[in-house]
Amino acid sequence: MSKPLVVVIPHQLGREGARKRLEDGVGTLKAKFGDKVGSIDERWSGDHLDVDVKAMGQSVSGGLDVADDHVRVEVQLPWMLAMIAEKARGYIEKEGQLLLEKKKQA
Repeated sequence: MSKPLVVVIPHQLGREGARKRLEDGVGTLKAKFGDKVGSIDERWSGDHLDVDVKAMGQSVSGGLDVADDHVRVEVQLPWMLAMIAEKARGYIEKEGQLLLEKKKQA
């Protein structure tokens, strides 16, 4: 088994604000990638989210922990996908920052 991919994404939303954005964001991901994945299962426990994704015969499991000023994402990639871990890291960082960026007040 490969070592987990860990990404830390800073934010300025506070714990509650970040968790709300993430809860909404999981729904967006399901809509965006629903036709490409077999299933996305999510389970919140306090400020921790466990996620299991099944796609193209592969299973990816991960979790994230929401803190006051950052979110720590840990993903366990199967060996076949571990070869693209750095691309996955970049994608997680980019999408996470977009999801957690503080929106300017109008």
